[in-house]
Amino acid sequence: MDFNVKKLACGAGVFFTRAVQFTEEKLGQAEKTELDPHLENLITRADSTKNWTEKILRQTEVLLQPNPIDHTGARIEEFIYDKLDKKLPSRTTNTELLGQYMLEAANEFGPGTPYGSTLITVGEYQKRLGGAERDLLQASAVGFLTPLRNFLEGDWRTISKERRLLENRRLDLDICKARLKKAKLAEAKAAAAPDFQETRPRNYVLSASASASGWESWDVETDPGVSEQRKLLSEEADKAEHELRVAQAEFDRQAEVTKLLLEGIGSTHLNHLRCLQDFAEAQATYYAQCHHHMQDLQRELSRCANSISTPHSAPVVCPDPVSSAFLSGPPSPGASVSSLSSQRPLAMEQTQLPVTGTRKAKVLYDYEGHDGSELSLLADELIIVHTVPGMDPDWLIGERGNQKGKVPVTYLELLS
Repeated sequence: MDFNVKKLACGAGVFFTRAVQFTEEKLGQAEKTELDPHLENLITRADSTKNWTEKILRQTEVLLQPNPIDHTGARIEEFIYDKLDKKLPSRTTNTELLGQYMLEAANEFGPGTPYGSTLITVGEYQKRLGGAERDLLQASAVGFLTPLRNFLEGDWRTISKERRLLENRRLDLDICKARLKKAKLAEAKAAAAPDFQETRPRNYVLSASASASGWESWDVETDPGVSEQRKLLSEEADKAEHELRVAQAEFDRQAEVTKLLLEGIGSTHLNHLRCLQDFAEAQATYYAQCHHHMQDLQRELSRCANSISTPHSAPVVCPDPVSSAFLSGPPSPGASVSSLSSQRPLAMEQTQLPVTGTRKAKVLYDYEGHDGSELSLLADELIIVHTVPGMDPDWLIGERGNQKGKVPVTYLELLS
């Protein structure tokens, strides 16, 4: 117990001495040992790497998990499963949950109804989109987020620990320098002081000449206290010089260790570069899957609209906000032009097409005809289209050379 108290008191004394040295340096009252310029550059680069890694990691997590509540809960869940050394179960994405709600609503409204069947179609594709999103989340977590988090929670903690130790070694070195300087100054003052004292002799007798001249003779003796003081100051200076050498060696050793760790930041950049490429590849795969699923959904909705339309009621259509924006052709003569015409449903756009006139159209997406009455299309090709009286407004008659057949309007950009 006594040893622990002494050790605690010693540690408190060292901490207080370092605090005094640090304060005096900030106030300009003490000299500070400057680090090597190369080491300073490495420290600046490491700090920049740490700060930007934190920002990129935090913003990527927000991108992949926009809801702050879900994001916080997900991080807590990851932490718990990591401490339990168990695999984190895959979570249902918001898009998958939307698809599930659509399927449940379709069962309640009736799968055989137009609305119910459309809900089933859209719900199934929403679940596919959600599955692609879940794959993106998993790939990003393993290939991008985890390496960045491991750097901040592993390598950077080690670097920070060694940097704090280096700062302590520097403070100890400067303390030893100040102590040696003070000891040398005290030794120099003692050396300049007189090393004797004047005392009366024990057998004191005044001579006649001395009495006549009016002064008395004195004996001179060396002061033993002055010599002892000089010896102590010399020993103190030697001790301070030895402590300075030890502190300098420890500082140099710690500086080399810290420098080696900081030079490893270059390898960290290379690792993060590979992780960034994996993240971009995962995003590209995700968006390609989404594009493919949405193309299939458009085809299904077009087929669904044709199958449920009846002669006695207006056709049920699912407007395509992306494709309808490409309908840039001028309206027929006499038709009123509105500033909101680009936002009208697709069926309203088709009512402005001439009944028997022909127009050129550019194909936006590949389309494979489902029967002999439909014309297969290739993206970016130009075809001739026209309408016939009584035809479904979601379809046109397309011609390519000697080939002729129905084509869906959502796959076309009408030209002048």
